Amino acid sequence: MRLLMIGLTAATGLVWLWLVTGILFFGSDVSMSTILRPGDHTLVRVFLWLLLAAFLAAALYLSDSRGAIEVEPTGPFDILSLILGRLAMIAVAVVVGVMFYEVVARYVFSKPTLWANEMSLWIAGFVFLLAGLYAMQQRSHIRIYVIYDLMPRWAQKLSDTVTVVLIWVFVFSLVWGGYNEVLAKLMRMETFGTAWDPPLPSTVKAAILVVIGLVALQATSNLIADWHKAPEHHGADEVDEEEIEQIRKALGADDNG
Repeated sequence: MRLLMIGLTAATGLVWLWLVTGILFFGSDVSMSTILRPGDHTLVRVFLWLLLAAFLAAALYLSDSRGAIEVEPTGPFDILSLILGRLAMIAVAVVVGVMFYEVVARYVFSKPTLWANEMSLWIAGFVFLLAGLYAMQQRSHIRIYVIYDLMPRWAQKLSDTVTVVLIWVFVFSLVWGGYNEVLAKLMRMETFGTAWDPPLPSTVKAAILVVIGLVALQATSNLIADWHKAPEHHGADEVDEEEIEQIRKALGADDNG
């Protein structure tokens, strides 16, 4: 997978350099509007497919490794959530690159773009959604344990079950109330109404329904995986020693620091 990721990334980079060279030196008509709506531009279509394949390969490769504070996958659905979580992490770096390009273009060359702001908003919307799915898989969403830790194990299981049921009720309500609107936006591919005019409303609203459904499935997977686990207790002064040690290593501190 590592070689596939490197190969696809290199191929994507070469095609991108060819497109940029054509724009700068040969008067190519390819622009960011063409990237958004490639039409009959075969090379642009190839670039977009290579870009998608490179992102997926990178996400698959990175999902094979686990961070020091990440929990182990407990089921097949966890693997999908991890892959999508890695995509969100890669997308954060892409947003940084887009904004860096905009800053340099605007303040160094006095040539601001028409697309950087919309591109950042577009990607950030997906990052926000996929980060929620990743947080659910990692059990790192906000939870209040003051009453939960006082319950016997059977009551904790009941509480977890009610929580998952309520999540599904929310998902059902969201899909029931928003499906027709999302379908209408997708059918006409509603755009943002700006100069670059990306289909941000239609794609993000559709993603909301899809990802919130995945969150509910992940919550159900967590419930099944944690059903027979011993009860956990969370003290007010609880400290994650492993995380503290990782921070020390990252800062280059030793035991005497």
